[in-house]
Amino acid sequence: MKKLLLFIALLSACFSFSQSTSFKISGTILAQDDKSPLESATIYLERVKDSSLVTYTISDKDGKFEIINDTYDDKLNLFIDYVGYQTYYKQITIDKDVIDLEIIELKISNALDEVVIKSRSPITIKKDTLEFNVKSFKTKKDANVEDLLKQLPGVEVDEAGKITVNGKDVSKILVNGKPFFGDDPTITTRNLTKDIIEKVQITDTKSKSEAFAGEEGDTENKTINLTIKEENNKGVFGRLAAGAGTEERYEYAGMVNVFDNDRRISVLAGGNNTNSPGFSFGEIQKMFGGGYSMSINSSGAFTIDGRSFGGGQGITTSQNIGANFADTVGDNVEVNADYFYSGSDSENETITQRENILPDSRFFSDSRSKSINDGQNHSANLGFDIEIDSTFLINVNPSFRWSTSNTSFTENEETRDEDNALTNQSTTASFAERDAKNFGTEFDLTKRFGDKGAFLKFEMDNEFNTSNSDDFLTSETNFFNAEEDDIIRDQYTDSDTRNRTVRLSTTYRLPIKAKELFLDFSYSFRDEKRTNLRSTFDRDTSTNLYDDFNFDLSTDFEYDNQENTPSVKLSYRKDKWSTSVTTSYVFRTLENKDFLRPELNLKRNFQAVELRANFNYRFSPKASMYSGYSLNNSPPSLTQLQPFQNVSNPLNTVTGNPNLEPTNNHRLYMGYNAFDFQKKTGIYSYASINFNNNQVVSRTIVDPETLKRTTTYANVNGNYNAFGNINYSKTIKADSLKTIKYDVGMSVSLRRNINFNNEVQYKSNVTALTPSLGLRFTWPKVMEFRPRYRLAFTKNTYDISTFEDVDFLRHDLDLNFTTYLPKHFEWTNNVDFSYNPNVAPGFQKSAWFWNSTLAYSFMKDKAVLTLKVYDLLNQNTNARRRATENYIEDRQSTVLQQFVMLSFSWKFNSLGSKGNTDSDSFFIMD
Repeated sequence: MKKLLLFIALLSACFSFSQSTSFKISGTILAQDDKSPLESATIYLERVKDSSLVTYTISDKDGKFEIINDTYDDKLNLFIDYVGYQTYYKQITIDKDVIDLEIIELKISNALDEVVIKSRSPITIKKDTLEFNVKSFKTKKDANVEDLLKQLPGVEVDEAGKITVNGKDVSKILVNGKPFFGDDPTITTRNLTKDIIEKVQITDTKSKSEAFAGEEGDTENKTINLTIKEENNKGVFGRLAAGAGTEERYEYAGMVNVFDNDRRISVLAGGNNTNSPGFSFGEIQKMFGGGYSMSINSSGAFTIDGRSFGGGQGITTSQNIGANFADTVGDNVEVNADYFYSGSDSENETITQRENILPDSRFFSDSRSKSINDGQNHSANLGFDIEIDSTFLINVNPSFRWSTSNTSFTENEETRDEDNALTNQSTTASFAERDAKNFGTEFDLTKRFGDKGAFLKFEMDNEFNTSNSDDFLTSETNFFNAEEDDIIRDQYTDSDTRNRTVRLSTTYRLPIKAKELFLDFSYSFRDEKRTNLRSTFDRDTSTNLYDDFNFDLSTDFEYDNQENTPSVKLSYRKDKWSTSVTTSYVFRTLENKDFLRPELNLKRNFQAVELRANFNYRFSPKASMYSGYSLNNSPPSLTQLQPFQNVSNPLNTVTGNPNLEPTNNHRLYMGYNAFDFQKKTGIYSYASINFNNNQVVSRTIVDPETLKRTTTYANVNGNYNAFGNINYSKTIKADSLKTIKYDVGMSVSLRRNINFNNEVQYKSNVTALTPSLGLRFTWPKVMEFRPRYRLAFTKNTYDISTFEDVDFLRHDLDLNFTTYLPKHFEWTNNVDFSYNPNVAPGFQKSAWFWNSTLAYSFMKDKAVLTLKVYDLLNQNTNARRRATENYIEDRQSTVLQQFVMLSFSWKFNSLGSKGNTDSDSFFIMD
């Protein structure tokens, strides 16, 4: 009871009256030599007694700044930093509410200055790079990089570990300029601890060859580079953990890192049966990240996309092991290598109810399926960056992937007509074994000429894929109220697919005006050749062997897609803006040779113009906009073109259309991002629209007696989709310790599809509106409260009277609450509430999903004991409703149920000394 009263008292204290003094400091910063205003100078205040950061801001385009804050101190140290200038220092006495420093002139930095003192500027803006000094941002003692990023202005990290900077996605995280366990950012952010990091640098994403050649990067994505302190770049650190719980749940994980200056070796391993997307340490945050995708398709196939750690639908048991190596050989060669193994077993049951909409009628299908999957995945990557000299760079990146899987799948499905009469039913059982290998190499040569920006680049990428599978299938399809024979299958299929892709390209840049105006001449060649041999055999009832060749369900073809593309690009760059226009002409040949059905051979030649243009403008280091237009041409797929009658699905016969034309996609987009360091406000917006001409769509006819479908493809015009979102955030200081951050967002999407159903062409329009509101209250070392609410409204409309318009609502409420009291304890509660009022009867409409974790740290915070309760209220569900142009579907599958787990983790660290609070930059005493 006493502890409860203490907790209530502490919670109430956060709103109590504070005895701090409010103040406002203002001034104007000029260069001493020419009296010009200095934009984006960093102004920051530190406490006199311990040099801890109080607050900071940056100057505007006129050199003006304003700091408004509260403090308990009588005096504060004021510093002003600007790249290339001496740091300004002045001790400020807080004896009045308004302090006007008027004009402050900064001197140009001189290496011969005698009095040098280290600087601790929390933020530095260097043209296209935003740099944060880690020591300026307070976090909990055991913070990792993800905890640190959440404290940086303009940086957002969601619960899944996805990072955005001023509204733009972070696509890559580097450590001292090198990859760390591939391209998965969460492995880095949830493993490395804050105390070994010195700087966080944020730039536009670029490949190494783009950076070396001086090209502009990807303005829609960001890269974060973590620089490690020199004294912390040698030693061993890592963590080990294990946990056990009720319902036979368990988890284990370990990671060891050996850093020796340029050489880095890391090994990790883990496993669990708690659906964790990788390695879970049972603590408040998962130590290792995700970066995977695993799914179960309608036929029960188990697929792994890239680097898999287990997961997907149902209940998954996963095991993982990986290693990473990075080093510098000599002065000019950098080497990176990593290997991952992942294995997972997954069980899932799915219930689906679908209302299928026809122009003059409707029919209904219900299905229940079960799948059991066992998969393993190996992946290895190498990277060599060889700098022959200061003008010549070679990049070589080979990779290899090997995956195997076994899948068992069963399904029962019934279809009823509009009068609820049973029309057909089917049962399916299958077992499939698959083996897939992938080998690829990326080879780049970049040669710079002179100092005006000229370069010559050559790129060669090749990829080889092989896939073999053995599939056993038994199925029975029965038809009622129609004179249609039942379809019974007992088959074995041996499949062998091979794919080889080669891409060659070369680019020469001609500077028209040094470092500003460029003309690029490019040529690319791409050749993709795919062979598919699929042999299906029916079981011979007399011999009980699969030796009766089924011609209709077998294929043997060779497909070739060859492209030749010359391009010209004109680009112009200034300090505040840049623009470019690219024109390409594509010569494409598609050829298919069918060895089983030579009459279906086809060869098509296509030619098309492609365009790309962009314009980027930087209003200030705090605000920028980007925009662009593209015209892309994409050919129909082989399945859509090949006039082969695919009868693998007894209820849907699919035939390609050899007369299809390529699709032209017009995309127009723009974005605006701004973060005001003085007012702690941010606004991020994005809008795009896509128009598709000659888009390929399905054209289906449904037999009214059997409800069997016959599908082909057609080109249509008039499809488009538009998307826009805007988000506003602001951070308010409740007092010198507590902060409140709120954000308000709105996203809108519009989509129009031209469809065919029973030879009737119609339009469907889908409008989605999603407002959101979030709040974060932070009281360092005491508590953090993060509520968020989202409302998703979707409206489907049709232009034919027989289709009824459909509206959907979905409510999502997240409540995340963490307390750090008493000392050494951390109690986190994550509560999610979802409400789907429109799902069909029999599906769960609402649920409260509550996870609670209590962690106790001891042994000088090196050890953590954690008690976790998953799904405290035992209401977890994943029921969903979705609507397309011709059906409405409700779906629900297996979810992980309630369990309790006790875990222990221990971290070790023999890196060098933590260093002092200063960074490596300097300033001159005034």
